[in-house]
Amino acid sequence: MLLLLAQAQQFAFAQPATGKQMKTPWAKDAARTIPLNEYPRPQLVRGNWTNLNGLWDYTIQPKNKGIPDSWKGKIMVPFPVESVLSGVQQKVGPDSLLWYRRTFRIQQNLAGKKVLLHIGAADYEATVLVNGKPVATHKGGYTAFSADITASLKGGNEELLISVWDPTDHGEQARGKQVTHPGGIYYTSVTGIWQTVWFEVVPETYLQSWKTTTDIDQSVVTIRPRVTNAQNNDSVTAAVFFKKKQVAVATVAANEILRLAIPGAQLWSPDKPVLYDVQLAIKRGGKTVDKADGYFGMRNIAVAKDAKGVNRIFFNHEPLFQYGPLDQGFWPDGIYTAPTEQALVSDIRNMKDMGFNMVRKHVKVEPERWYYNCDKLGLIVWQDMPSGYGEIVPVKDHDHSTEGDWMATHYQDVVRSAASEQDFRDEWSSIMQQLHNYTSISVWVPFNESWGQFKTNEILQWTKALDPTRLVDGPSGWIDRGEGDMHDYHLYGSRLDKDFPLENNRALVIGEFGGLGYLDSLHVYDGKVWSYNGYKNTGELLKAYEALMNRIAILKEKGFSAAVYTQLTDVETEINGLITYDRIRRKLLMNQLKQLHGRLYVNGHKELFSSQP
Repeated sequence: MLLLLAQAQQFAFAQPATGKQMKTPWAKDAARTIPLNEYPRPQLVRGNWTNLNGLWDYTIQPKNKGIPDSWKGKIMVPFPVESVLSGVQQKVGPDSLLWYRRTFRIQQNLAGKKVLLHIGAADYEATVLVNGKPVATHKGGYTAFSADITASLKGGNEELLISVWDPTDHGEQARGKQVTHPGGIYYTSVTGIWQTVWFEVVPETYLQSWKTTTDIDQSVVTIRPRVTNAQNNDSVTAAVFFKKKQVAVATVAANEILRLAIPGAQLWSPDKPVLYDVQLAIKRGGKTVDKADGYFGMRNIAVAKDAKGVNRIFFNHEPLFQYGPLDQGFWPDGIYTAPTEQALVSDIRNMKDMGFNMVRKHVKVEPERWYYNCDKLGLIVWQDMPSGYGEIVPVKDHDHSTEGDWMATHYQDVVRSAASEQDFRDEWSSIMQQLHNYTSISVWVPFNESWGQFKTNEILQWTKALDPTRLVDGPSGWIDRGEGDMHDYHLYGSRLDKDFPLENNRALVIGEFGGLGYLDSLHVYDGKVWSYNGYKNTGELLKAYEALMNRIAILKEKGFSAAVYTQLTDVETEINGLITYDRIRRKLLMNQLKQLHGRLYVNGHKELFSSQP
């Protein structure tokens, strides 16, 4: 499967840290005083906030040592310590703790108010102290966490300490494709803070969160607010705006459910990503106690039968073939962290310009601003749960199944410890809750292939119960157990040429295929590179890609509803991308790709798509 293509000289840059030095065009902008200074939580926006990104003190020391009494140097937060942009580029390891320190001041009167500290993500287990007092601990490298630090403040300079421990591939925790020794389809690990650290000042009674659900058939949006420290007779008012004009308003008692009718509701789709603005406010005695802004899109996704009785994925009650790339979300200079907002958005714009209408976010969770921009630009998202490996990979038997000689039809579920299972459930449910309000997310993917599968059907059913408004892929690739909304095949190489039986209750999708590699010798991360299939020039690459598109078009007519191409960009030594890892070179022309992809969205047999669910 793996093809070693070439040896290439490493591209070197002058940097304060040693090691691999490939940069993106945005690297120079990442070193500003406050990197990634955009508001980090687009679905609950307040104005009274402070970004704590920038230079912090750091040190690495054994786990059994206490609070550091000296510091090794400076690190640029929120870039992982292993990254070039952190200014450190050093591994930590499972026997050590990474410590951070900085001071800050709050320049306002806090009478009757609270200060909430937020950390977008820290991989993997974090402990937070303010002025020497513990205020939070958190496990999970992909979810945000917060702490009310009001009682720990002393006025003047406040000291913030954060320690992070990460076992990488020495533990059972979710870690996606991070490994200690990267190569092939596994990449450099990240440790510590990798998303924005910030604080906000809120009143004693405040909006902690809300959950938005839309019903396009009833033209209704339902909002479930969560109010902290609500008092008797407090109310919550929601006002909905379209193009700055108020179109709906409703008021309920605090923590009750708001239900708002949206007149003439316009629907969100990849071609027309219509969004409504919403403002929630807590009222007490006619006065506003707290308010925050967000948004939502009206859309629906479901599996239903077409006129010929074939299960298809319908979007807003219309059949829509979903086609997009596998997107791993790695960067050569920031690893898990994009250098700037512009860099983050550039990947989404590239996908839209290439004519994709969907993306599979592969075993990684992005900062919330990534999903916000998918919402704004119109890109459907399939969201994976980051995988774990090692001892939690199931036993495989050799057979001659339709999915390949090396795959298993006889299998044994992974046996997890009770603590490991609970960690999985806690983090996956937290991911789903944190991202629930982002319109673009349409499919949840709890398992990638057999990586860490356990209680497979139970987990798929549980995921669907947590969010019945979206589809559940189950699992992506193998080992399929008959559950979920889709039967997902991974079809690299000649496996794409096979025919597959239709199912009574599930749609057929191709969760991965392709992997066409092309080496651009001027944009290489390391000397050794590989891909599933290698091509000598872009002409050969285009010809091979055209052949794949022809086959996908045939499979679409035979009953498939979606396909995911591997992949958007090169990642480290893997050169299967349509774009080089540094985001500088597009291997195929945008208009070529857009023209090829456009065929997939045309309904070649009109009668096939004549009914609606």
